[in-house]
Formats: sequence, structure tokens, C-alpha cells
Amino acid sequence: MKITVIGAGAIGGNLASKLSTTGHDVQVAGARGHEAVRAEILESGARAVALEESVQDRDVIILSIPFGVAGQLADLFASVPEETVVIDTANYYPGMLGEPIKAVDDGQVESEYTAQLLGRPVVKAWNAALAETQRTRGVPAGTPGRIAIPVAGDSDEARKVAMSLVDDTGFDPYDAGVLADSWRQQPNGPAYCTELTLAELPAALAAADRVKDAAVRDSVPERFAALPADATLDDIVEMNRAAHR
Repeated sequence: MKITVIGAGAIGGNLASKLSTTGHDVQVAGARGHEAVRAEILESGARAVALEESVQDRDVIILSIPFGVAGQLADLFASVPEETVVIDTANYYPGMLGEPIKAVDDGQVESEYTAQLLGRPVVKAWNAALAETQRTRGVPAGTPGRIAIPVAGDSDEARKVAMSLVDDTGFDPYDAGVLADSWRQQPNGPAYCTELTLAELPAALAAADRVKDAAVRDSVPERFAALPADATLDDIVEMNRAAHR
């Protein structure tokens, strides 16, 4: 497939590298220009392009940008064909983004807010796994204990496309239903960054609680501060799991 990743940070870089390695035609557009895309991302075969050129003639566009800034791309996306699948990977952490976003604080689902800013539908995927999990723990389909990633979206076809790409990055895709239900995979619910298998993930999504999970999300800085200075990925995953026991 012809894929563009907008955003060349940890998540965007991971996705660009993995999807290019599995044979997709991948372009990367960084916020600071194509010259700023890291060399290791391009070693996979992905190509750096200017943002203005990045969305033309693409099957899939993956947004790996800070939450709340999608509106800055609305004009760019105005010419993108309706059939192009747009995937949102962002998460809302109010204490880390400057001013709170009232609509989301009042209950609007994160990716519905992003779709509103962008002016077109999106699919929610890859948001519920840590960047280091995505970088190091993807394995071939059928591997015992393979980690699952939820995918939500209103279009059945777009959701299937996103699920296929999740599989290509080394994780079991789970059909999490419509976008309105994607709050269940937002920070910091039981399914968020807890490295669950396909058998375990449905119960975790069902156990999500909007009030409790928001409180857990807001306690992340305090809980991170309690971790040892040499905390491992396993330590962080266990911290997330322990918040829901």
C-alpha cells in the first residue's frame, strides 16, 4: 500500500520503519521539514517528503502528531480523497499539552475530536501501546503471547485496512468497534499500554471506566516519579497494570 506517516517522532518513526520493511511504499513527513527525518527511519526504505506533498496519491495517511493540533492540517486534507484511510495514533494528556481541551475534558472522545478538527473521519490505532513496545515487541502472526492492539473506526473497510497494518507491524489487531467506543482504549484504561494478548484484551476494554481511567491518567507523572531511575519497559507496563488491580 502507499502510506504516508505524518510525524517522525517515536511512534511515527516506528511505524514508518516497520511498514516500509514489510513492503509498503512509505513516505514520512516531519513537522520540522523532511531534512529532519532521522536517518535510521530512512534506512528501512521509507522516503522523507515535504508536508505539502505528503498526502497526494496515498492509500493510507497515519497521523502521529501531538493531540489537538490536527486542525492545523485541515486545509492540507481538504483535497485528500474520501477513500483514503486516515489513522490517528495520538493521546490526550492534559497536564503535558499546555492548555486543557474543554471538549475532551467534558467527555468528547479523543479521536472524534481529532476527526472534527481535521474535517474527515479517522480510525484510532496504535495509541494503546508504548513506543518501546511497538519498537521491540512486534512478532510474527501466530507467535504465542503476541501482544494485541485495539483498532476503532466507523467505516468497516477503513477499520479492516488499519487492522491489516497493525498485523504488519507485529501485533494482533483487535476490532474495537466504532469510534465512539474508542474511549475504552484511551489513557489510562486497563487496555492502555498493558501489553495484553488477543484473549485478554476484550475484558480489559470492557472494564474501562471513564472517571477512574482519567484519574489514573492524571496520576501518571506521580507514578513515573516513583519508578527507579533505571526503570525498564517491563517496569512501566507493570505500573500501568497495577493501577487497575
